[in-house]
Amino acid sequence: MKILVIGDTHGKLNKVRDIFPKLKDIDLIAHTGDYIHDGEALEDEFHIPVVAVKGNCDGSRSNNDFEIIEAECGNIMVVHGHMQGVDYDLQKLMYKAEEHDCMAVFFGHTHCSLIDEYDGIHFVNPGSLTQPRDGSDGSYAIVRTSEDSFEASIVYYSTVMGTGKKKPQAGYLRGLIQYSDRF
Repeated sequence: MKILVIGDTHGKLNKVRDIFPKLKDIDLIAHTGDYIHDGEALEDEFHIPVVAVKGNCDGSRSNNDFEIIEAECGNIMVVHGHMQGVDYDLQKLMYKAEEHDCMAVFFGHTHCSLIDEYDGIHFVNPGSLTQPRDGSDGSYAIVRTSEDSFEASIVYYSTVMGTGKKKPQAGYLRGLIQYSDRF
């Protein structure tokens, strides 16, 4: 299965429409929230199944706002992440994945892309195509699953569109500064 993972589109789908024709053989779109209606609109427009969840900007205040994708390699949780405190660490998210027997989690909220693995659980945050907070001009993830594999990659809008914008910078201090800018 080939999954396009996007999130934090906030009602702006132009960049999704830009990249979609360049993608081949997408079986499913996973939208990690903010705005759930964007996921519904993409399903109508591209005629591909979409699994979408509510985020904090959709008014979600429940730990039960998540979906499970049954993939060949195991269950994948789709959740926004604001209720699990993903701004600070992934521990609550890991516990939630374990509780629901998930081998992977797609999440958003931070607007910063991430691929990580801890204790056998894969974590994928596609970042945001429309409001990135990582110094890029947007990102999404492509996940490929099979019976015995899970492969995820982050793709930057500038790479796909050939704009050559500066790559994102990482670091603890940069993350703190970006987080403080939200208040």
